[in-house]
Amino acid sequence: MKSERLFAGLLWTVSMGVCALLVWIVVDLAWRGIGSLSIEFLTSVPRDAGRAGGISSLLISTMWIVSTATVVALPIGLFSAVLLAEGAQQNARFARLVRGSLDMLSAVPSIVFGLFGNAFFCITLGLGYSILSGGLTLACMILPILIRTIEEALRSVPAEQKLAASALGLSRATTLTHVLLPAAAPGVAVGLVLGIGRALSETAALIFTSGYVTRTPHDLLDSGRALSVHIYDLAMNIPGGNGRAYASALVLVLMLFVLNGLVRLAAKRFTKRLAT
Repeated sequence: MKSERLFAGLLWTVSMGVCALLVWIVVDLAWRGIGSLSIEFLTSVPRDAGRAGGISSLLISTMWIVSTATVVALPIGLFSAVLLAEGAQQNARFARLVRGSLDMLSAVPSIVFGLFGNAFFCITLGLGYSILSGGLTLACMILPILIRTIEEALRSVPAEQKLAASALGLSRATTLTHVLLPAAAPGVAVGLVLGIGRALSETAALIFTSGYVTRTPHDLLDSGRALSVHIYDLAMNIPGGNGRAYASALVLVLMLFVLNGLVRLAAKRFTKRLAT
């Protein structure tokens, strides 16, 4: 009993420490950047290398890049995870090779993905520095995380649910859509949140693919600067840009919170719809 209480206390201490770290980061960003945050900051384009104006064009570029990456990565990640979890034997050589490759890709530095995206999407496919090149590069980056997370969520579904579906005469496709996916929806949401979080915070890969210009993009083949790239530029290259860098970082964190909530809400609705 004493060891259990000690272990529980340790878990609570670690959990509170993580929460305190998050609160500290958000409060620090708000303290340093709230003075530069305004409606004009959110609705105007950058001027004077970011020292004046706002971040409206950067928000548009960021949302287009992240949306492109999500739309491309989600169906591929979901199909691949289903194949690994349900279609391949757990000890099959091919499945082990794929899982090992995904784990290795998860650890590849983002700059390597950026160089790959520049060489393949920008040059070989002729897409140039564009929103599409950046989104496709980010899709390649988040796929390993997305596939492994969804696979583990599918494999964690109790075997009794699969056996009950088989006993009722349900096909494998029906079992997947009405039993496995609703049960694994929270895991899918976690994978999406992790992927979107990495895509939102990515800098190095986007410098080489989506570009550096601050104008508002009109289509996916236009170049555009992501908000994370703008924060890096303000903090490292623009004298007097720290205040706006903190304000931009605060907006980025708030975007992540909002997207996190939207993904979790969509997962709950998706679960209810498939379960009925």
